Amino acid sequence: MRHTVSALGHILIAFGVIILSPIAVALIETEYFAVIPFASSSLICVGIGLIFRKLGRNTTNYDKLKRSEGMLIVCLTWITCAAMGAVPYLFYGLSPLDAYFEAMSGITTTGATILLDFSLYPKSFFFWRSLTQWLGGMGIIVLFVAILPQFKIAGRQMFFAEAPGPTEDRVTPRITHTAKALWLVYIGLTMAEIMLLIMTGMAPFDAVCNSFSTLAAGGFSPHPQSIMGYQNTAATWIITVFMLLAGANFALQYRAITRRNPMILCGNEEFRGYLLIILSAAGCLLLTLLFSGKSDLLDGLRDSLFQIVSLITTTGFASTDFALWAVPSQVVLVSMMLIGGCAGSAGGGIKVVRILVWAKYLKREILQTIYPSAVRPLKLDHKVVPDPIQRQILGFLLFYLLLSIVSSLLVTALEGDGVVGVVGTFATIGNIGPGLGQIGPMNSFGALSVPTKIILIINMVVGRLEIIPFVAMLHPKFWKLATGAQVMLDRQVPSPPQRRAGVDYSVQNR
Repeated sequence: MRHTVSALGHILIAFGVIILSPIAVALIETEYFAVIPFASSSLICVGIGLIFRKLGRNTTNYDKLKRSEGMLIVCLTWITCAAMGAVPYLFYGLSPLDAYFEAMSGITTTGATILLDFSLYPKSFFFWRSLTQWLGGMGIIVLFVAILPQFKIAGRQMFFAEAPGPTEDRVTPRITHTAKALWLVYIGLTMAEIMLLIMTGMAPFDAVCNSFSTLAAGGFSPHPQSIMGYQNTAATWIITVFMLLAGANFALQYRAITRRNPMILCGNEEFRGYLLIILSAAGCLLLTLLFSGKSDLLDGLRDSLFQIVSLITTTGFASTDFALWAVPSQVVLVSMMLIGGCAGSAGGGIKVVRILVWAKYLKREILQTIYPSAVRPLKLDHKVVPDPIQRQILGFLLFYLLLSIVSSLLVTALEGDGVVGVVGTFATIGNIGPGLGQIGPMNSFGALSVPTKIILIINMVVGRLEIIPFVAMLHPKFWKLATGAQVMLDRQVPSPPQRRAGVDYSVQNR
């Protein structure tokens, strides 16, 4: 257990340093009063980190970190970093629960806000909101695996416990190099979007904040009316493109860039399915808008594509108030909330790869009912999907459905509103953000009851951790493993000195 506490201490110290970032914005914007909230929060975070390191006996050797410990570190990191990220909000009058809701929404890239009047807060406040999303988009653990030497070897267990998707996707042999490669792509795309948005006439501060939220598939904007408030068609199209990239596999994009072959993207079955879903749904949405008279052809095309990409990638930006659209249009949008982006992306939700495997599984079962003696292996990208991965995906879908039903019923009972219950659940467990009705894109979650906010906070973190690791921690045997009562895993894996150089003993889920 001391490994867990010590690792969390290292992470909190590094996160405390990051909390100082908005001070630069406060000085540039002459918001000197904003220095104290972030400086104080940084000191608190670093102080707690030092205490944790002391309790963990300043452990720096994580070579024997078990998978259960890795999952526990990831879960505790998201929970505690959200708590530390909430501290600056307390200085601006937010209640502890609202501050934690806003911070958790940011760091899990959900984008559901409790703010009503944006004029009450300085620019450094909004910069921090967007920065938390940007950090959470690629993954906090991925960041610290890339920059902290303590996790050079043991980072693998935490890296894949946080990785969004059912497969372990590495672009380099070393996990630290993979983390750095992914962050390199992430930073490059962010910088490109910032420059393009500035070229459209968007203010540099807004361009930075919106780009952070776009690549994180987060949705926090410094404008109270989201992207609609800028009335900038060029910026809307640029953000649409970068949202689409944010919802695609970053490892796949890294290969396409390094090999200078964009066709690598098109050669991936999940990416093709991702584009097909977007184009089909955008076409259906455009037709519903035209028939309902809510939009003309050009505006309808822009808003249809923008909103479909925004929701399937779980970004949650709005180019228009889609809560005012007709019911058929809203049905198309809600269906996108149930899909999510690609594995290995910044997007949340179920993920396109799981939808593809599930569809192929159903097709195979139907065919085997007709031809019982036929042997039909389930393939993705011309490779057989192993049975353990199939079971993992089906288990994920069942737990996702179960959690959605329970959360929807509880929130509906608490709020007396079925739309808030169902859509609010999908919007938070899928890390999407805005929903419909009183939690629509131009409204907020601030008026919801305390129990509802707590349920939605749980949805956010469970959805970001992709459910299974969280559910696993509810089992008593998990804690026996995490606390060292059982050492079966240690016996199954050779210690580092016994390994041959260049040999990877890890089990790849491929």
